[in-house]
Amino acid sequence: MHANKKLSLIFLCLMPIMNTLAQTKNKVLSAQESDPVKMGWMQGFPPPADKIVTAIDGSFFQFPALRYSVCHMNQFLPTSIVQASQNNRYTVVSAIDNNIDSVTFLPWNSNKKITWKESLDINYTDGIIILHKGKIVYERYFGALQPEGIHAVMSVSKTFTGTLGGLLVSEGVLDENKTASEYVPELKNSAFGNATIKEILEMTTALQYSEDYANPNAEVWAFSAAGNPFPKPKGYKDATNYYDYLKTVKQNGKHGDAFAYKTINTDALGWIISRVTGKSIPQLLSERIWQPLGTHHDGYYQVDGAGIAFAGGGFNCNLRDAAMFGEMIRNNGHFNGKQILPVQVISDIKKGGSQEAFAKAGYKDLKNWSYKNMWWITHNHDDAFAARGVHGQTIYIDPTAEMVIVRFASHPIAGNAANDGNSLPAYQAVADYLKIY
Repeated sequence: MHANKKLSLIFLCLMPIMNTLAQTKNKVLSAQESDPVKMGWMQGFPPPADKIVTAIDGSFFQFPALRYSVCHMNQFLPTSIVQASQNNRYTVVSAIDNNIDSVTFLPWNSNKKITWKESLDINYTDGIIILHKGKIVYERYFGALQPEGIHAVMSVSKTFTGTLGGLLVSEGVLDENKTASEYVPELKNSAFGNATIKEILEMTTALQYSEDYANPNAEVWAFSAAGNPFPKPKGYKDATNYYDYLKTVKQNGKHGDAFAYKTINTDALGWIISRVTGKSIPQLLSERIWQPLGTHHDGYYQVDGAGIAFAGGGFNCNLRDAAMFGEMIRNNGHFNGKQILPVQVISDIKKGGSQEAFAKAGYKDLKNWSYKNMWWITHNHDDAFAARGVHGQTIYIDPTAEMVIVRFASHPIAGNAANDGNSLPAYQAVADYLKIY
C-alpha cells in the first residue's frame, strides 16, 4: 500500500473490510502487550527514532501505534475545535458498582461464558463508562487514555452529524423530502443531486462508491486522497477537498431501495447543514449540543486542506462528555436543567428506519435492525439503539434498563464485526443486571 493510501485511512471510519495480513501472518499483540504507554510511543525529548510515529508515512494509524494515536490525533493532523461550555457545566454523581466486573455473558459463536472485565481487554478498550439512571456506576481507563483525555470516536461522528440533521428537520430548516441539490446546487450533477434529505439521513442512497480496502481502485481511495490535508503528489489532478469529491459521485441504482452504509452520505449531509446554517459542523455542534450539555472539555474535528471538517469520522472528544450526550438522548433531549433537543427528535430516532431496507445490506448478525438519522436501532426487547464506530467506539443506549454505555477502543481490526460478538451480548448482560436496581 502506498504511503498516501495509508495516510488516507484516518479520514475514513467505516471499514467493513480491513487488510488483516498482520493478524493472519503474525501473532497479534494482546491489549496488555500493545499498551501504548508500555511500548513507549512518542515518549522522550525527542523520542527514540524507533518510537516515533507520524502521519507523513501513515505509521501513526497502524496497529499497535494506533493505540497511541487515537488519543492524540491533534498531534498529527489539522483540527477544528468544538468548544465546550464555559459555565453551567454538568455535575454527575458516581455510585461505582464493582460487581459489574463479575457479570458474565456468552459471546457469540462460543460455548464458554466470560466476564465483563475479561471482555474489556479482548476488545482493546481504552476507556469505558456506564451510566445507570444518570449516575456513573462504572468507569475505567487503559493505555494512553486518561479521565481528562480526548479520544477519536471514528464513525460515532456520523451520529452527531445525523442528530444535527434530525434537529434541523424538526425545526423546519431542512425538509426531509427535498433533494440535496435544492440546498447545495453544486451537487446537482452528482448522485446526491436527486437524493432526498431523508434518504441521506437513513443511508438509502444508491451510490457508485466502494469502501473495499482490498481493492486499490475502490472509490474510497479517491475520497480519502481528496481529504488528505498534506500536499498532493506531483501530477495529482483530482478533487482537493471533501466537497469537491462529493460533486463527482455517480449514482448506481435507485435511491430509497436499500440501506448501504457509506461514509460519504454523512459528509454530504455535513455540507448541506453548513450551507443552510452558515456554520461549520464543529461550530454548530458546539452551539446546539456541546455547550448546552455543559461539557467540560473541548472536542475537535480533523479537517481537510480547505478546513472542511470530516463529518463522517473526524470527531474527537472526552469519554465523560460523550456519556452525557448519551444520557441527554436517553432522557428525550433533556439534560443539565434544560431541553437541549426537542422530544420529537429523539422519538423519531427511536422509531427507527426501514427494517426491510436495512435487511438488504446483509448484516447477518444484526437481524431486524434499522438505521435512522445515523443511529443504529436494534429493535430488541429493550428498544436499545447505538452510535457505532470502527475500532470499537460506541454510545449504547438501553431505555428499558435506563442505561448508557460509552466505550472508546483501539481494536486492531477496523470493523464492528470484529468485536460485536464480545460486545453486544455484554451490553445486554449488564443491562439485565442493572434492571434489578
